[in-house]
This record gives sequence, C-alpha cells and structure tokens, in this order.
Amino acid sequence: MSSSPTVVRRITRPDPELVKSAAQYGVATLHEANKRRGLMLDIHPVVAGTRVCGPAVTSLNHAGDNLMLHAAVEVAEPGDVLVVATLSPSTHGMFGELLATQCRAQGIAGVVLDAGVRDRRDLQDMAFPVWSRAVSAAGTVKATPGWVNVPVVCGSATVNPGDLVIADDDGAMVIPLDDTGQVVEAARVREDREAANRARFQAGELSLDVNNLRPLLEHLGVTYT
Repeated sequence: MSSSPTVVRRITRPDPELVKSAAQYGVATLHEANKRRGLMLDIHPVVAGTRVCGPAVTSLNHAGDNLMLHAAVEVAEPGDVLVVATLSPSTHGMFGELLATQCRAQGIAGVVLDAGVRDRRDLQDMAFPVWSRAVSAAGTVKATPGWVNVPVVCGSATVNPGDLVIADDDGAMVIPLDDTGQVVEAARVREDREAANRARFQAGELSLDVNNLRPLLEHLGVTYT
C-alpha cells in the first residue's frame, strides 16, 4: 500500500460467470467450501432478507471520517460491493440513507463496513443491502485523506480489491480472487451432497446414521442408559 493517500481506479475483478455461479450459494455454504476461511467476524446484516455477491472495492478511512468512502463510490462499477474499513476501531455511523441513494444510482450492489451505519429505518425501507459492525447516530467528518482499492481488514478478514464478497442474513465473507473458481466448485459438490442427505432425512433417517456418527460416539466413550 502506498504511504501517500491514493485512489486506485482500475482493479482486476473475477469472471462475471463465476460471480453469477457463486451467487447461487449462501454464506454458510461458501464458508464451508472455502475451508471455513474468510468470514468477517461481528459483521451483521442491517437490512434483513438482502444478499449480495460481487467484487470488492475497498475503502480505508480514518476513524470517524468517511471521506474515502465517498471517493470509493466514484470508482466502483455496477455489481461491486464496497468494503469499508478504518485504521483504528470505529463505530461511527459512516454510511446512511444519502450514501445508499447514491450507491443505488451507481449500481453498487451493497456495502460492508467494519464500522457503524445510521438511518437504519431508511435503509430498511429502501431494502438497500448493508452489513456493519454497529448502528450509531454518531456522525463523521470528511477531513482526512486515506485510500481506495488497497488491502483492508474487515471483521478480521483480509480483503483485497477484486476479491469476491458474499453477504446474506448469516453474515459476510470474502473469497480471494484467485480461489473463486475452486471454492465455487467445492460449494456445488457440497450442495449436491446436502441435497442427497436432505432426501434421506425427509425419508426418516437420522443424521447419526447418514453421517456415520455412531462409531464416533462409541470411540469418545459415550454410553446410552
């Protein structure tokens, strides 16, 4: 990352067909398919029932200052997901209804913040997809330069520009750009396996037998009385 404040305009994004394929799966499935990596800890949906899947455009800001979030909106392309981080912990309301209106007009798919949002009711009425660490009326200034499209940490997960970000009611996660294809394939295999298991459960079988867990219980010394 450049030590000087910088806005990087051009980034490499995943193949649109891969993004479309990944969008079929939820965060829980993709997290398992990604070997349980990439989950953004303590980042929660602000607007229930929404979901996004798209390339990351990152914004690195100073705490209590959302100047570079505004700059990120300019360089984001339709379908992108803004990932907003701060240099030190912050729960300020860095994103609200006016920014959401602007993002929607630009075709931005959603926003994930390791910080706070405000105007929650308005965001819910708009059904604009947002995930954040906090909800807070505390405002921000626009005074200190930062960076757009550099590596950031969001919810303890490293996000590089162009990585694939997926978020739904279960939370938000990131898949590295170069791993997208193999993770999507692993998710497909997992979904096929779960569909087969679901049919067996519906027929009355138990997971203890379908997943061959009885020998494990015995090995661990579990007894039935």
